[in-house]
Parts: sequence; C-alpha cells; structure tokens
Amino acid sequence: MGKIVFYEDKNFQGRHYECTSDCPEMHSHFSRCNSIRVDSGCWVAYEKPNYSGYQYMLHKGEYPEYQRWAGFNDCIRSCRMVPPYNGNYRMKIFERSDFGGRTWSSVRIVPTFTSASTPGTSPQ
Repeated sequence: MGKIVFYEDKNFQGRHYECTSDCPEMHSHFSRCNSIRVDSGCWVAYEKPNYSGYQYMLHKGEYPEYQRWAGFNDCIRSCRMVPPYNGNYRMKIFERSDFGGRTWSSVRIVPTFTSASTPGTSPQ
C-alpha cells in the first residue's frame, strides 16, 4: 500500500492531507498544493478532479515546492496510485498523433530511437 501527503504551503507546512488510495476529488481537503511527500508507492497527481488535466508522476521522495514535480501551478485536485507491475514491458510508438500512421514496437531497452531501422524495434 502506498502513502502520499499533500501540503498547502511550501516546505511541508500548512494544512495537509494524507492519501493511501485513489482520490477523485481533493478540493474539500485543501485549497492549494505547494509541497508533496511520497512516503511509499508511485503516484499520479492530477490538476483537475476525476483524474483529468495536467498529470504529474511522483515517485518516493520529497517535493518541497510545486516546481520540483514540474508543476505549472499549485493546483492538485485528484490522485491515483500506480499499481506495481512485475511482468514484461512492451512499447509501441506511433508515427502520427491519435495513434495514426506506421507503428514500431519494442520489448527491449532502446537507448536511442531515430528510425524504423533502430536495433530492437520492428515495424508493424
């Protein structure tokens, strides 16, 4: 089980709210978020309620101000814990937006992806 703590002020000050599970609406718990402490797990924090808006991937550690998690502002309204995964990974890259065009897939680590001829990838 994961745990994340949201603080209204910088450097873990002010009102705070602890989360140990997904939370689709956090506005009733605090009005702004200027620092976060991730005690365990991996989390995605969202700018808007119901898991929408800008997304911020947060790993275990301390984020004393919103710029440290690459935040655009002090607005966090929902969060989700990312479930652990121990299986095999597969990456699929699309040539165009909206999943259009040719695709390339990889099940290995690819240090640099520059074209369809990159080792470890295969056009599909």
